[in-house]
Amino acid sequence: MPTSSAPSSASASAPEQQPLGYHQLLLLGRPSRAWALAGVLLLLVLVLLGQYAALVSVQVPLVLAGWSADDVVERLSGDPVTPAYLALVDAGWAYAVIAVLAVVLLVHKQRPGWVVSVAARMRWGWLLRCLGLAAITLVVTVVVSALVPATGTGQEISGNLNDWTSQTTAFLLVVLLLTPLQAAGEEFVFRGYLTQAFGRMVPTWAPLSKAVAVVVPAVLFALAHGAQDAPVFVDRFAFGLVAGVLVLRTGGLEAGIAMHVLNNLLAYGVALLFSDMTSTLNPTASSWSNLPVTLTQSLVFLGLVELSLRRRPVATTTAGPVLAGQGTRV
Repeated sequence: MPTSSAPSSASASAPEQQPLGYHQLLLLGRPSRAWALAGVLLLLVLVLLGQYAALVSVQVPLVLAGWSADDVVERLSGDPVTPAYLALVDAGWAYAVIAVLAVVLLVHKQRPGWVVSVAARMRWGWLLRCLGLAAITLVVTVVVSALVPATGTGQEISGNLNDWTSQTTAFLLVVLLLTPLQAAGEEFVFRGYLTQAFGRMVPTWAPLSKAVAVVVPAVLFALAHGAQDAPVFVDRFAFGLVAGVLVLRTGGLEAGIAMHVLNNLLAYGVALLFSDMTSTLNPTASSWSNLPVTLTQSLVFLGLVELSLRRRPVATTTAGPVLAGQGTRV
């Protein structure tokens, strides 16, 4: 009579699947680190092409509307920032979403949805919940801004309202229609593909890959904004770190997109009402006194997301490649 209760050899050797976090999702396609490097280089090229496509997309309507070539060049120079220039910037980052999706599909041969979340799609219910949390954060941030006024970045709230002009209306339309796409584009690039690519370029030891996946894109995000002094760089770097942590904690881009949309709508809204768009969009110098406001915004949102996850969790991992016989894959 059989007396052993040990598992059969078939079940003992059955392949298992490794759960993958967001930063590891490139393992589902072409897993080689060389493909991740190739993807980063191709993304850079496609983003630059997207900037050219955005330029054409903005220039052509202006020319058709009767603007002279000199007027078009002046209004798209960025000094000062005009509604047309803001539309150019936003459109460039909107095209970046397409660039990211193309890299995931063409280079890694996997569904573009994997760059969005561990569910391989946008989790719309979770995104709406994050936007609600962002609205609460917006209120807290405005209160802190009133108590600790920022200086030098165009985000300070004073007691004097700007005059409402036709240019203000044009700015408002661009902000409402295109700025959410711009925020999403930056998140798809820096917290999306670059998080996954740099998470793949290092050994799969979890602490190291997570740290690289968050820190390196945050540095690149800050540097991508051009000339800036130390307080401005630290402000942007801190924003990138919090957004990167949100991606890993939630398994997708939804929370980061919501926070980024919040950040930009607040900054542009304050600029339209109290300051100016040029200093807001292109700050090169600032003061360390600005950090309490921006850190409040990021950290309060992070705390609210954590509380929301405790009440109603979302998936943060997905089934990964089969371990048995896949030594070169993981």
